[in-house]
Amino acid sequence: MSGYKDANFNDRRTAAANARKAMLEKFRAQPSPDDPAMIAARAARQATAEAREVRAAERRAEREAEQARKAAEAAARKAEAEAELARKAEEAVAEAARAVALEAERKAARDARYAARKARR
Repeated sequence: MSGYKDANFNDRRTAAANARKAMLEKFRAQPSPDDPAMIAARAARQATAEAREVRAAERRAEREAEQARKAAEAAARKAEAEAELARKAEEAVAEAARAVALEAERKAARDARYAARKARR
């Protein structure tokens, strides 16, 4: 291991100084906030965000319209079912009234036959 060199204090100190210089250069190389490229990038990000918000609002409106349509359909189905139930109830009442009238007619005919039979005796 004759090629191995032990890192001493001076080597570590120069390495740290070089790292600080590299970081400072990297920071200085960044464009300033009022740079035209940065302004254009910021405007592009803002336009993208606004377009995203518009699309989200459109999707929300579509969802709400779909929910309203489904609610209206459900209300129409419920009203139709209630109307059908009321119609069936009216038919049942009318059928019961016809049955009562038919039974009364049969009873009247039976009573008339009974009275005729009594009158013949």
